[in-house]
Amino acid sequence: MRRAPFLALGAIAALAGQQAKAAPAQGPVAVARPLTIDDILDRACGPMQTASVALAARDASAQEQPGPEVTASPADAPPQDAAPLDGRRRPGRVEEFPAPIRQENPGAVRAPPPEAFPKDEIPVPDRWRLAGALGVSRPRLIDPYNQNFLKGDLPIKGTEDWFLNVSLISDTVFEPRSFPIPVGVQTTERAGSLDVFGKDTSLVFAQTFIAAASLVKGSTAYKPPEYEFRVAVAGQYNYVDVPERRVLNVKPSKPSHRNDAFIGLQEAFLDYHLRNIGERYDFDSIRVGIQPFNTDFRGFLFQDNQLGVRLFGNRDNNRFQYNLAVFRRIEKDTNSGLNDVGQKLREDYVFIANVFRQDLPIPGLTSQLTVVHNRNHEGDDIQIDHNGFPVRPALIGNLKGRNYEVTYLGYNADGHWGRVNLTASAYYAYGQDRNSIFTDRKAKIRSYFVAVEPSIDFSWVRVRLNGLYASGDKNPYDNTERGFDAIQENPQFVGSDTSYWIRQTIPFAGGGRVIGVNGRNGLLNSLRSSKDEGQSNFNNPGTVIFGAGADFDVTPELRITTNLNHFGFANTATVQALRQEGSIPKSLGWDASVSAIWRPFMTQNIVVRLSGAAFDPGKGFKDLFANAERNKRYYSVLANIIFTY
Repeated sequence: MRRAPFLALGAIAALAGQQAKAAPAQGPVAVARPLTIDDILDRACGPMQTASVALAARDASAQEQPGPEVTASPADAPPQDAAPLDGRRRPGRVEEFPAPIRQENPGAVRAPPPEAFPKDEIPVPDRWRLAGALGVSRPRLIDPYNQNFLKGDLPIKGTEDWFLNVSLISDTVFEPRSFPIPVGVQTTERAGSLDVFGKDTSLVFAQTFIAAASLVKGSTAYKPPEYEFRVAVAGQYNYVDVPERRVLNVKPSKPSHRNDAFIGLQEAFLDYHLRNIGERYDFDSIRVGIQPFNTDFRGFLFQDNQLGVRLFGNRDNNRFQYNLAVFRRIEKDTNSGLNDVGQKLREDYVFIANVFRQDLPIPGLTSQLTVVHNRNHEGDDIQIDHNGFPVRPALIGNLKGRNYEVTYLGYNADGHWGRVNLTASAYYAYGQDRNSIFTDRKAKIRSYFVAVEPSIDFSWVRVRLNGLYASGDKNPYDNTERGFDAIQENPQFVGSDTSYWIRQTIPFAGGGRVIGVNGRNGLLNSLRSSKDEGQSNFNNPGTVIFGAGADFDVTPELRITTNLNHFGFANTATVQALRQEGSIPKSLGWDASVSAIWRPFMTQNIVVRLSGAAFDPGKGFKDLFANAERNKRYYSVLANIIFTY
């Protein structure tokens, strides 16, 4: 098609040349009509000439310089069929147009002019209730998936931007387990129990109900709320059955099972929006009251609901975020772990400053820098838990109270590096302990912590590697404490609460009274009296973990997770000093777990979890917790059902 104009021009030139040769040089002219473009096209191409060629020829002809008039005799013209083919017409201008269509509309009224309409706004139902007015959605209080007044989908009646959000949660836990349980000193549950460790099976049942409500002002769909008032109350009933006495209560007359209930205030804060920065609603806000906070991505250092003041915000379209916070810790209920606001606040302060930056150092990876200072001045405090056991000071070492100040410098990363998903955390702790439990003197705190989890996805399978190292104290009698300990850990790592070692507390019998090697829902071997009520201890053997795991998204509703990890001490010098043993191996054992998470509606409204974990003791564990069956494995089963409204 691109060469058609040139072919047309060639045809025109050829025909013009033929006419010039046919005309005599002198004498009268036989033909008075000049050749037109249509005549030339008809002779050159015939009636099949397309419109595009004709138009191109016309354009080319229009650009030529005017020349002498050319005439030809009709007798010399080649024969042609002037009638076009069916469905075709001769290219050129249309001479006949169809008759115009006229629409008659008797009685019609002309539309009002633009000035007749209001210039400010047209009153229509508000956008929140517009879907209901159109019949698209039917609000129902018991249905959280359609518009619901209790879920913040509609503003409170009589207001434009005040919303109410109510949440109800039921959390049920059933947990059979086994771990080394020491025999009571004064009396036993069974006659003839003369060994250090007795039967090891136990059972835990816990039912927790959480009711929360938020009152929010502002259009939070596209900007931060102007105000938020939030309250969350949790109530728990728990039942525990163990085979030995003086495990659940300090009194040997108490039975080896226990029923307990407690109600705790988990959240009560005011969130005030200070200002917006820019058109994309970067902001600064302040939050005051009992509120949740997590210093890093995986809960390694401090994750809790505590009383505090927090200034937070973002910049650069939310790519940069920051937190400045100070918390004063609330006492916890011993058996439920909920906040006990009826007790006096602790002399334990946590100061936090951190910044997040997305796409640093590469796109897809978020980096966080953290500075946390923990000031604990509870050296003169004596705290007895609800079961009658001392938790401050801890009954280990010189049994004296301690004051300490420690600062944590941390870097955390979460995201992906190409195809590899990556989570990493590193902390360096330095400070001063006013009373070391071994020397009764001041000691420097110098310890560190590193954890990393790379993973890669293959369709519906994710394969993970896990590694963690928390330094241990290599000489408990010098003036430097090198064991790393957290403030309030709740790690989401190596299987989280489906892991045996994270879920169970192993009592450090023989080296301290009411002291655990680790804490429940914790992975550090810190030798503390209690993770919730005790103090940090930097005279500890440290922790080493390495292993692997895999997640299988079998269906959108079902996920299977497997983990295999080895736990050990970083340095056993502290354990040897407390147990007065010459050598203790570092290996604690292998922890294998498998869990299934089922969400029948593919939402978080109903979540069913079932997991099982087995612990195969290593040489160090067998040395510390020898029993009649030295090679016996321990187990932990967790059945958890969560309903959320």
